[in-house]
Amino acid sequence: MTSPSASLAGAVAELAKTFAGQLLQPGDPDYEEARKVHNGLVDKRPALIARCRGVADIVDAVNFAQTLDLEVAVRGAGHNVAGRATIDGGLMIDLSAMKGIHVDAKACTARAQGGVTWAEFNRETQLHGLATTGGVVSSTGIAGLTLGGRARLFNRQVRFGSGQSSIR
Repeated sequence: MTSPSASLAGAVAELAKTFAGQLLQPGDPDYEEARKVHNGLVDKRPALIARCRGVADIVDAVNFAQTLDLEVAVRGAGHNVAGRATIDGGLMIDLSAMKGIHVDAKACTARAQGGVTWAEFNRETQLHGLATTGGVVSSTGIAGLTLGGRARLFNRQVRFGSGQSSIR
């Protein structure tokens, strides 16, 4: 009978053949630093951390988790206070290296990847005279706050709307 850790190791080796980012398991040199989140009281240990470089890595990581029946946590910029960006024994999909931002000044829209913080996003949008309904703490990730956070920079100015109402 194959042990769960042996089957995980074999599956990780197979995933590594096409994965452009970094795959980290307990004992790997960067694992301890990579598993940390903003809240130091959160001390979870994923079985695998998939540090994605692009969308193909995300797809591969989700398929990997599904194949091995692993629970998944997604880390954006890592500012999650509640600890939902990590998991014990499952797969942490880490988007923090995905920093792409595209601003369409004519359409007054912006697209950003999952690892972007509000400081990074605001810097790019402000170059075009645009303001966003983002967070008030610049180190907060846009993914986590937009999809699950509560505070908004313009939350008293209804005409700007909430972050959730601006997602397409």
